[in-house]
Amino acid sequence: MKKIHIALLVLIAGAIAVLLTFLKTTSTYDTVDTAISKPGKYVHLMAKLDKSQPVEYDALKDANYLSFTAVDTLGKSVKVVYHNTKPDNFEISERLVLKGKYNDGIFNCDAIQTKCPSKYKEDMKPTDKKLQTATTESPTSNNSAESKY
Repeated sequence: MKKIHIALLVLIAGAIAVLLTFLKTTSTYDTVDTAISKPGKYVHLMAKLDKSQPVEYDALKDANYLSFTAVDTLGKSVKVVYHNTKPDNFEISERLVLKGKYNDGIFNCDAIQTKCPSKYKEDMKPTDKKLQTATTESPTSNNSAESKY
């Protein structure tokens, strides 16, 4: 075998090792049921804040304790404990990505990523109105200049 062939084989083996490493670190969003079925395993839980349940957070007493109930897309709820400061836009977020582990009936969260509503949703309403008025106007109103000649 030539030296170039050996070098190419080593490069290919290295590339495969790097890809396998990346595959292990990727994760998908889990539901509450799948998090419960994997106790102690680190998961990413996609959920919403259950606004009918109380949120326990007192910045003066303990700024690094937040407890709330989260509901996933299937309607299953879980109590979440987060040992860090409350995210700024926590109450107004549409979705929460909770990263952590489920143990003994509680989801111990290491990180919370908030997914806020799009700022462009409100901007689309005036645009829709402009489009509707533009399409409902009759084309003959623009021809008034032509009718003079």
